[in-house]
Amino acid sequence: MKIGVISDTHGLLRPEAVAALQGCEQIVHAGDIGSADIIEQLAGIAPLHVVRGNNDQDAPWACQVPDHLHVTLNGCPTLLVHDVADVPALLTPHTRLVITGHSHKPLIQWRGEILYVNPGSAGRRRFKLPVTLALLEIDDGTIDARLVSLLE
Repeated sequence: MKIGVISDTHGLLRPEAVAALQGCEQIVHAGDIGSADIIEQLAGIAPLHVVRGNNDQDAPWACQVPDHLHVTLNGCPTLLVHDVADVPALLTPHTRLVITGHSHKPLIQWRGEILYVNPGSAGRRRFKLPVTLALLEIDDGTIDARLVSLLE
């Protein structure tokens, strides 16, 4: 199963991101969405799992968006939360994949038996950080993750 992972759009869904997410069977947005339009556009591509980021907290459209989610992605128990600092309190013994955002710094890192993925920021460039998202392939208990650069 191909899963698109995006975060920190801050109200900007780049055409390059939309193109990169084509063909995904599910999409995950790890917060700091920026507007309800982003949710609608992503949901038009594939089924969507989304959490609220710190910049979404006071937005009226985001009041129904959860702060974290425990979901199963093609059999893989997954924790979705915006800030990695919140992970320790939310982990379950079965979690195999943790998806976060917030830092704008892309990361794919195994920590023991758990894969941590931060797709980086897909919105406006922050400092000199790259503009990226991540694509996951989850099949038969294996997880392959790669980053996709949206700007050269």
